[in-house]
Amino acid sequence: MVSNSRPTREDYYRALSDNLPEETLVVTSLGNASYLWATVRDAPENFYLEDAMGLALPLALGLAVAQPNREVVVVEGDGGLLMHMGGLVTVGAVAPNNLTILLIQNGVHAASGGQALTNAELDIADIARAMGLKHAENITSVKEFQSGLVPALKGDGPTLLALATEPDLDAVIPPAMLDPVVTKRRFMEAVGAPRYVSIFFGGGMLSE
Repeated sequence: MVSNSRPTREDYYRALSDNLPEETLVVTSLGNASYLWATVRDAPENFYLEDAMGLALPLALGLAVAQPNREVVVVEGDGGLLMHMGGLVTVGAVAPNNLTILLIQNGVHAASGGQALTNAELDIADIARAMGLKHAENITSVKEFQSGLVPALKGDGPTLLALATEPDLDAVIPPAMLDPVVTKRRFMEAVGAPRYVSIFFGGGMLSE
């Protein structure tokens, strides 16, 4: 799985940032998926899903359904996706045309120390097509990535782009600590979600 000719995660992120419409919602998984994206393009429309391996895709799917007029991009790792493959099955069944999955395919569990995947040679793009995704392809260069990303961001999905890259095992230090509460609150404001107000004695409610 490892080749010195592969782009880095940052190469892909820079290209994503250059082509991303401002209103796009971006969900990133744990580790450098979130840390580096916060460094490259921090924004209220980003949801950094830390310490929940494999659950970035289900969250992004829910957002795509709830926010049909906005493009949703999710960055997930190959290890995380393999932990919760049912999420990809559901994407194929629901088929939201505004969802783009960027799969960081480095062949290892980078966030937990670089352990090799049990089967790093799986063609996940092929699996995604079999599950009913409209578009799925393997990407090995930034130029290919840009070519595949542009139509995906025009609502021609669901799309999965499997991005071949080198493992990045050293954690990136983001410009500011990622506070889950701050992330949630500013993201809710970005999507116009009402704030949930808890009540001590039973139930809760959504604020006006």
